[in-house]
Amino acid sequence: MTDPLQPLTFSRSGEAAKGPLAFDSRLAPLTTRATYEEPCPWCSPFQKDCDRIIHAKAFRRLAHKTQVFIASSGDHYRTRLTHTLEVAQIARLLTRYLGLNEYLAEAISLAHDLGHTPFGHAGEMALNELSPQGFHHQSQSLRVVEKLARHRSGLNLTLGVLDGIGKHSKGRGPVFIEGNGSPLTAEGQLVRAADIIAYLAHDLDDALEAGLLVQEDIPKDLLNIFGPTPSKRVEVMISDLLNNSSSSPVSFKPAFSKAMTSAMNELRDFLFVRVYRHPDLNVQLESGKAVIKLIYNSLMTDDALYDDSIPKIYQAGDRNEVVCDFISGMTDRFALQYAESLSCGLKPAVLTRLA
Repeated sequence: MTDPLQPLTFSRSGEAAKGPLAFDSRLAPLTTRATYEEPCPWCSPFQKDCDRIIHAKAFRRLAHKTQVFIASSGDHYRTRLTHTLEVAQIARLLTRYLGLNEYLAEAISLAHDLGHTPFGHAGEMALNELSPQGFHHQSQSLRVVEKLARHRSGLNLTLGVLDGIGKHSKGRGPVFIEGNGSPLTAEGQLVRAADIIAYLAHDLDDALEAGLLVQEDIPKDLLNIFGPTPSKRVEVMISDLLNNSSSSPVSFKPAFSKAMTSAMNELRDFLFVRVYRHPDLNVQLESGKAVIKLIYNSLMTDDALYDDSIPKIYQAGDRNEVVCDFISGMTDRFALQYAESLSCGLKPAVLTRLA
């Protein structure tokens, strides 16, 4: 087994990592933007993307969006923002170790969930059921950075970052895929891995914190593989990924071992059965879905409410699309306040914007 403390064949030096697979030498065209900009003399293209994402309103709103547990029910549960930061930290660790571009991986990580709804995946499922065109958060994340941010002018991110955002989500399928749907860059592939590493570690931790599980509920084989703490679980998965990924001067193939892939799938299935579908959690999430449905149906049928709630600048286009934009941009607390005002027959106070 490869020593996990030694890099594979890449240099550790430099943000852009001048190793053989450093992004700048591999796919330079993906540093371009839809609208041309003069190069910044003191900031790399991907660093500039990181800055724009962090300063976007949509990024700040992640602090008040559910990851798995409704944030208002406890101060220490992960929010969509803390999940995002954990993904970015893991992705930067992986890319620095492998001599890849840290800022590219960080930018993809920071933006990957900007399109997520309030109430986590329950809100996403509600909008997907309601919208005739369906709804998926990774497509909405792209829509935020390309069209909605900065009052419908977008962030004008690089093509490499847009590619990673649009291909970060894996659902319950394999982490690494080839061909259509696979990120064009090694950094994009590693963000997919960082996403699942983060949520497998922290969702189990939050479930223990919430009392939905006790340590004895975790199957012994999983406890033996992943360890008793979230930091140990992250370390185990990262080490396995680095030990089993292969590289050459012209290619990089990320991979978990077969044993780790099986264990991660088993842990994910355990979380689905014992946590994500837990009756106590589902009561909260079903309430969130009901809130989304109330707001959606009200905005789709009440012209006065639609005009009062959504600024004219965002009303261009299909009404369903505009309503989905508005709802997915809400924080949990704003959605609850908005729905409460509707239930009471009051005119909602518009406290947020889509930008």
